[in-house]
Amino acid sequence: MRIYKKKLERFFKKMKMLITGAAGFIGYHTVLKILSNKKNLQVVGIDSVNNYYSRELKLARIKNLKNKFKKNFIFKKINISDKKKIFNLFKKSKFHTVINLAAQAGVRYSLENPDAYFKSNLKGFYNLLEASKINKVKHLISASSSSVYGINDFSKFSNTVATGHPIQLYAATKRSNELMGHAYSHLYKLPTTFIRLFTVYGPWGRPDMSLFLFVKNILNNKPIYVFNNGKHSRDFTYVEDIVEGINKVTKKIPKGNKKWNSKLLDQSNSIAPFKIINLGSGRKIKLMKYIKIIEKILNKKANVVFQIIQKGDIKDTLSDLKDTKKYISYKPKIKVEEGIRRFIEWYKSYYKIK
Repeated sequence: MRIYKKKLERFFKKMKMLITGAAGFIGYHTVLKILSNKKNLQVVGIDSVNNYYSRELKLARIKNLKNKFKKNFIFKKINISDKKKIFNLFKKSKFHTVINLAAQAGVRYSLENPDAYFKSNLKGFYNLLEASKINKVKHLISASSSSVYGINDFSKFSNTVATGHPIQLYAATKRSNELMGHAYSHLYKLPTTFIRLFTVYGPWGRPDMSLFLFVKNILNNKPIYVFNNGKHSRDFTYVEDIVEGINKVTKKIPKGNKKWNSKLLDQSNSIAPFKIINLGSGRKIKLMKYIKIIEKILNKKANVVFQIIQKGDIKDTLSDLKDTKKYISYKPKIKVEEGIRRFIEWYKSYYKIK
């Protein structure tokens, strides 16, 4: 028993995990969560640190991670679309688990710069698949998006239903990732899990997302632009709940469902070691209610300018978490009022606003 325990300890000391997009919003919080729970793990974080939004904010996240975790966190500036650098990194590091959070994000930006989505979300993801296959990674986890649900008439978005009608390129690339992942799982027995993320918000959030823009503009006495005349609703999910789910997924390596029935067309699993889950709050919040909560916490009225719906926007989102709760015992805890309050506290602290 003692010999087995020593071997187990040596194994965990050698374990390395790759988290791509580590300078990003969700990537940053994922590193925090993973390393706060696993002391004998070394995380290598990579990111291109591009200028899609403030590089200063991205570098501040990385600085925080380095200061907090010292040698347990190593950062390398690498773009996942650079095949040579990715292959060299995998060969040297021998990763046990890969969490892919690197992607060109943003629904509306995909209408302006589709090339960026092809390069990062398709070519980059292919590089990660190939490197994971060659180096025998035990579990590849990748962020997908609620955007893949596209055109549908469901009141809740279930991970079991067909998703063949995306309405913008960003969603199409994310659905393509899921299909590519399944192919590799089937051909090479590479365990892959895809996490369909709903609208994630919280401290250190992206400046192009609604909460950040609303708070910034309200504080600076500028108008906030609300699309679809405010008739959107979203499954707003606090980032801490999201990364708790990601952390649980790392411990759940798919093995393949021997009872899977192809006639039922359940897309969430397969005979291959493959799984798709939703990560959301399971609660739908009307956009105008979301804005009212922001106004109340700021104690300041917003100057709302209504605009027509943007191309590629999904009107309403709501995650069906039935399968997720059963699969990883997922229980989102943070209510939207508390989540917004925490974001505003961070925002005022980071930008030194009294």
